[in-house]
Amino acid sequence: MQDRVPDNRPYFFLSYAHTPAWGPDGGDPDHWVRVLFNDLCNHIMALTDLPAGCPAGFMDREMRSGEGWPEKLSENLASCRVFVPLFSPRYFSSEMCGREWYAFHERMLNARTTGTATASAIVPALWTRVDMRELPDSVRHIHVENTSSGGRYLSNGIYGLIKLSRLRDEYDETVFGLAERIVQAARESGLPPGRPRDYESTPSAFKPRGAGPRHIRLTVAAPSEDSVPEHRDARPYGDDALDWNPYHTESTRALSTHAEELIRSLDYRVTVAAFDDENPVEEPHGSGERQPGILLVDQWALSDEERRGRLKTFDAYARPWVSAIVPRCRADLQNHGEQGRRLAEELERVMPTILERARRSDTRIAVNGVPTLKSFTRVLPEVVAYTTRQFLKNAEVRLPPGPHVPRPRLADPYPSSGPDTGDDPGGEA
Repeated sequence: MQDRVPDNRPYFFLSYAHTPAWGPDGGDPDHWVRVLFNDLCNHIMALTDLPAGCPAGFMDREMRSGEGWPEKLSENLASCRVFVPLFSPRYFSSEMCGREWYAFHERMLNARTTGTATASAIVPALWTRVDMRELPDSVRHIHVENTSSGGRYLSNGIYGLIKLSRLRDEYDETVFGLAERIVQAARESGLPPGRPRDYESTPSAFKPRGAGPRHIRLTVAAPSEDSVPEHRDARPYGDDALDWNPYHTESTRALSTHAEELIRSLDYRVTVAAFDDENPVEEPHGSGERQPGILLVDQWALSDEERRGRLKTFDAYARPWVSAIVPRCRADLQNHGEQGRRLAEELERVMPTILERARRSDTRIAVNGVPTLKSFTRVLPEVVAYTTRQFLKNAEVRLPPGPHVPRPRLADPYPSSGPDTGDDPGGEA
């Protein structure tokens, strides 16, 4: 009988917003976060069979001032079993916390897409009181579980429980319950380790402070299973264009589903549509819609003459804030055969504007044929960022409805029709 390989990875990554020091005598502003971390580690060592010497958790202490801390963060985000964000108002305005959230959530989505894990491995905790109605869109799907402390936990957070001596019992009970949920999530999700993501290029899951809701329209141009050419492998296709799964050897889910979740994790609101259901001129990606858009295009969609003409019209009317991604799976041999190469050349003739626009930017890989699901996952945030920048740069400002109000002008408070006579304007004639 083969021995089970021990899993000595940290059980959790504690993600928190560092509190700035307020003065020379203020002490360590994150002292109580360290206390929580140590208590969680003690509970998890008691609740599991993790060997001695193996870290029960990971917490970024003072690494940011030392060499190699981004690599250390990335390694632990790629290996830990559970992600524990400490919710606070400061947390959602922290770019560092947003990057940590995105890196782990991307790893979780990759595991879900490849079928290696299904349950969520994010276990949030309230560090201080947070208005749940003001959470970023990218985290609204994550449930903050209540505890036996009930309203005291929701009103005070863990920080309040630990600071108020009369609530010490509630603190102990809350932290023990959190440790139990971490162990349970690790067991249920079975999240496998991933490859470390470059921290410096990782986007934040939280939009900048003060920014309003951000929108992206995602459109899929692909045939359905019953409309592909007779000789084309039908496995990447389904009943609808939105079922298209070009990386079916790697993924168990449609590409539009994977893309939608990735874009939502960047704190965007997403609308998903099939290209065949839209008018290339009058519908959102044409001349009228005021939001950035991304087209996922299968080169085999060009096999249909009518769709090919509509894509050409789409390209002619596409605004600067409309981008494209062209998945071309490396494992799909038909993509690289004679007809695949012919369709790739045809795509250049049909959509020259959008393709050339992308090649003049940093997103050229998106239209040169994205070969793997991993490559798609990495390039999509770059295309989202580029498309949003183009929208902010080129979109016309629309005035609110209502009567036109002339722009105010500075005027001489004492206008005169002739030269200055030196008379007192406030005196008698």
